[in-house]
Amino acid sequence: MVELVASYETDLGRCFHADALTVLRSIESESVDLVLTSPPYALRRKKRYGNVSAQQYIDWFLPFTEQIYRVLRASGSFVFEIAAPWKQGTGTRSLFLYELILELCKTFHLCQELYWYNPSRLPTPAEYVTVRRSRVKDAVHVVWWLGKTSTPKADNRRVLRPYSNSMLRLFRDGVKPAVRPSQHRISETFDRNHGGAIPPNLLEIPNTTSADPYLKACKEAGLVPHPARFPAALPDFIIRLLTEKGDIVFDPFAGSNVTGQVAELLGRRWIACEQDVDYVSGSRLRFAHSRQPQPTSIP
Repeated sequence: MVELVASYETDLGRCFHADALTVLRSIESESVDLVLTSPPYALRRKKRYGNVSAQQYIDWFLPFTEQIYRVLRASGSFVFEIAAPWKQGTGTRSLFLYELILELCKTFHLCQELYWYNPSRLPTPAEYVTVRRSRVKDAVHVVWWLGKTSTPKADNRRVLRPYSNSMLRLFRDGVKPAVRPSQHRISETFDRNHGGAIPPNLLEIPNTTSADPYLKACKEAGLVPHPARFPAALPDFIIRLLTEKGDIVFDPFAGSNVTGQVAELLGRRWIACEQDVDYVSGSRLRFAHSRQPQPTSIP
């Protein structure tokens, strides 16, 4: 393995100022439990964090996914959040994302789509939502969950939610076996308390930044914050669902390293890499006890 020097490390993780392919090629095969990331989007306008057009995206992305497949354990998952762009000058979607998923599923297994609904998102696409009024607000991103095999490690008992008041009443009053009009059978075991409700694959998570300590820390340090951070609740749900304490989580497009911060809080080991030196420096501010590491092979 190639020796790389991390920009900073903690007791559980390391962040590298490096190209994702360089870091991926330095990771041992079948050593990572979860690759979780939000790669640069295919956008019409160039952003500082780097992006390519929809027409180029699949060819650009596949070399990363080939390495991701190699480093994942057989029980591992590859989860990424990405939005399909709108075609320039039209109110219609580009199909590149679906073409990408079909290409990835030649090697990966599509386990499930998770839908991240952000109720605080601004109206987009603005031309068609607020000017022409011919589209509704685009506020849902698909989070794609791929497995290296058809049976990746996962346990929805780690992400149970509080029961609804209706379900609590069933626990109190009991349930009578019946057949619904839909022909679904309600058995006498329906009111068994399993400690919480199984969540749906629609995750309602606002992405507001007004009180973000990361933004305040970057401002005080004179650093440019990353403009496209996802909320901590999103990686928190995915990491708890798909990993256990001590597992390795890797984010190849770490940005401000929300993934690493959440993995640290959940007791998972983590690896992160990011090409922009300001974003790396800003991400370090998320970790109170980060330190300068020594050269080491990874993981």
